[in-house]
Amino acid sequence: MTNELIFLLFTLFLLSVSLIAFRYGKTYVFILVAIYSLLMNIFVLKQFTLFGLVVTGGNALYGSTFLLTDILTEHYGKHEAFKAVLIGFLTSAIFVVSTQALLAFTANEFDFAQPHLLALFSVAPRILFGSMLAFVISQSFDVWAYNKIRQLTHSRFLWLRNNGSTLVSQFIDTMIFTSVGLTAFAWLPFTGIISTDLFWSVAMATYLIKVIVALLDTPFMYLSYKFKK
Repeated sequence: MTNELIFLLFTLFLLSVSLIAFRYGKTYVFILVAIYSLLMNIFVLKQFTLFGLVVTGGNALYGSTFLLTDILTEHYGKHEAFKAVLIGFLTSAIFVVSTQALLAFTANEFDFAQPHLLALFSVAPRILFGSMLAFVISQSFDVWAYNKIRQLTHSRFLWLRNNGSTLVSQFIDTMIFTSVGLTAFAWLPFTGIISTDLFWSVAMATYLIKVIVALLDTPFMYLSYKFKK
């Protein structure tokens, strides 16, 4: 099975689960935001190729969180959507503190996991700082933009507020995360994961994949009215 097919199926799975969670109420949407936030901070550590582009593994999960906050904004209002943003941020914060505390324990002679945990989570503070910063800024902008477009269009054109807010927010998110979370810029007090000359290629590749997810989630926004209790 090709990477492209796996990515498509995985994205559709996440978007479908998002609708099912919404069917049971906003509490389940909040729970799913926390789950997606936790998973995407692990999945982002893996890199692979999609459509000839080098991308990270968290894109489908990250794109799906925008569907969740848009659904909350559409059906419950912006205040509930901002709660979801806060939940996602706190989940990431707890994750990074917990993983670093785990690494700080001195392993005994029976331990076999420490080298593997170090390989995974020793770069987590850098990645998660960039991810948390990007998440809070881009998701907050998304909620604001979604409501602003809704007001300007008098609640018409669902596709416009869904795609318009998400596409701009995803661009903001990509620029922040790629620069702060991944790239070895001299002005950052972190060790970079990718060299500075790869910044634009990685950023644009990541954004293009997020655009695909954003376009895929549009039918799910319309379906949310069928799933609403």
